[in-house]
Amino acid sequence: MDQHNHQSTTSGAVATAKPLHCIVKLGGAAITYKNELETINGDNLNIVSSQLRQAMILGPCHGMDWSRRPGSSEIPTVADDFDEQLQLKSKKFVVVHGAGSFGHFQASKSGVHKGGLNKSLVKSGFVATRISVTSLNLEIVRALAKEGIPSIGMSPFSCGWSTCQRNLSTADISTVVKALDTGFIPVLHGDAVLDSSQGCTILSGDVIIRHLAEQLRPDYVVFLTDVLGVYDRPPTEPDATLLQEIAVSEDGSWSVLKPQLQDVSKQVEITVAAHDTTGGMVTKISEAAMIAKLGIDVYIVKAATDHSMRALKGQLRQNIPDDWLGTVIRLAK
Repeated sequence: MDQHNHQSTTSGAVATAKPLHCIVKLGGAAITYKNELETINGDNLNIVSSQLRQAMILGPCHGMDWSRRPGSSEIPTVADDFDEQLQLKSKKFVVVHGAGSFGHFQASKSGVHKGGLNKSLVKSGFVATRISVTSLNLEIVRALAKEGIPSIGMSPFSCGWSTCQRNLSTADISTVVKALDTGFIPVLHGDAVLDSSQGCTILSGDVIIRHLAEQLRPDYVVFLTDVLGVYDRPPTEPDATLLQEIAVSEDGSWSVLKPQLQDVSKQVEITVAAHDTTGGMVTKISEAAMIAKLGIDVYIVKAATDHSMRALKGQLRQNIPDDWLGTVIRLAK
């Protein structure tokens, strides 16, 4: 779930015991069927979870979901031969996921992003939105845990994150840092939060990633989406061109380095789904550009593909292979 504006709440990076390897954004459209209310794309989520395990964990691992689903008679299986060195063999990741078909409907129907908690519809929608997005968060944590990833769901609202005039104003990341230093993988999500000027709003997963990148300075950031990357126009159009490399200047402006567009004056066209309260790809590009300004490479790539596997493993940090399909956004040299 997205929000258009952001202001930093603290200055300087926050040190962790071990450097943060990567922040991953699981796009809502990649892990859910965005036009089907509260429907998870199970195949994609399972592949993404497996790829994240391969990128994070350097040794053997065991499933960590020991719970029983409602209505199921299956007894959870618990392994006996745990590897005590597992934490020493794992790379530090943070996962942030979008809402997809969870939360957007409730937020849009009630106008939570516009504020007004004094209205019963907005207050009810705030509750309904959080029920929806936290239920998706639980399912993602489950999927990661089944792969042996020590995941911990963290809701921005519950961690005390809030906004003022829809700009991020309070964002205490101490719990995230403690979780990382203890060997856990924090899993955050776009959320309904309190806003000191309008009562409430929607805090974007992309804005969350930008703030975490500013504070934790990961080696790189990966956005997993439902398309190959950023296009010069809606990718459904037959003449749409994949933008493979975007350079960001110190002032935040950006230009396409690869491929060379025939009409360099033409603005990149972006469309946003009517029910999306989050700004869609517009927010994603602007937030990615601000991360790139920090000297952190950002890769936007289709989830559950060989291209996403290479990005997650950090294989693109030096040179981008000609056969890799995606978009890299990095600071201009």
